[in-house]
Amino acid sequence: MYDHVLDATRSCDGCLVLIKVVDNGGDEIETARYLSSPELVRNPANHCVPIMDFFLDPLNSSQTLMVMPYLRPFDDPEFGTIGEVVDFLKQTLEGLFFMHSHGVAHRDCAAGNIMMDGRPLYPHGHHPVRLDYAPDAIHDVHPLSRIDNPVKYYFIDFGISSRFRDGEAPYVLGTEGRDKDPPELSLHTPYNAFMLDMYVLGNVYQKEFLDKYHGLEFLQPLVSSMLQDQPEGRPTAEAANMAFQKIRLSLNDSILRWRLRSRFESAPERVVYDTLAVAKEGIYHLKRLLK
Repeated sequence: MYDHVLDATRSCDGCLVLIKVVDNGGDEIETARYLSSPELVRNPANHCVPIMDFFLDPLNSSQTLMVMPYLRPFDDPEFGTIGEVVDFLKQTLEGLFFMHSHGVAHRDCAAGNIMMDGRPLYPHGHHPVRLDYAPDAIHDVHPLSRIDNPVKYYFIDFGISSRFRDGEAPYVLGTEGRDKDPPELSLHTPYNAFMLDMYVLGNVYQKEFLDKYHGLEFLQPLVSSMLQDQPEGRPTAEAANMAFQKIRLSLNDSILRWRLRSRFESAPERVVYDTLAVAKEGIYHLKRLLK
């Protein structure tokens, strides 16, 4: 479906990977190499997709082929519990702070550029294109739950990212990127790239979670602060992380395991789904007692 990416299998171990074609003239390769350097890739706070290999395109010397782990969209399968959303915020805020602390502004950390390693949910694998099917593309597969099988989320696509050296002002120009909502985007007036990231990620939280589900109101003050029209009114990634940690400490485990309730489900649907959620939670606690 995309002419610049292709799934593949690594011959030495059968690992499913993705190959992406990148033009040699841009900064994407340099940024990806930096964020995948040995000293950075070992840091658990690094949520940038690791680059496994680089090699020149044998058919076009002006391009490089980047090999990276095969990842799934972050919201496929859908989130099931409040705790899964909380974990998503934890990891993405942690990852953004890591990038910013190393001088990199993503500038396009929208929903389409956040993915996950879905292997914990699909222990026997899945087809790389027909995502709801087994590797044979014939039999369907059913994912395990994220709340009991945590995944890791990654930022991908550093095509318009900017890296700033110590002391360099983080101001940029441009209107590229998937999210066109940030009010500061401009071709003429420089804006702070780090504060742009805060808005774009906050917009992911607002549109993908708070606008879709009940029960996440405790996140609204943080998300609203990230969506301030004036960039200087938004928190830094570090401050957002600290604010999130305070929120997380205020939540108990029973809340984290409760199901996400869609804002669009009917009253009869709510009764059925709530009953199923209570039953599943009862089975979970029974299994824990029997261990």
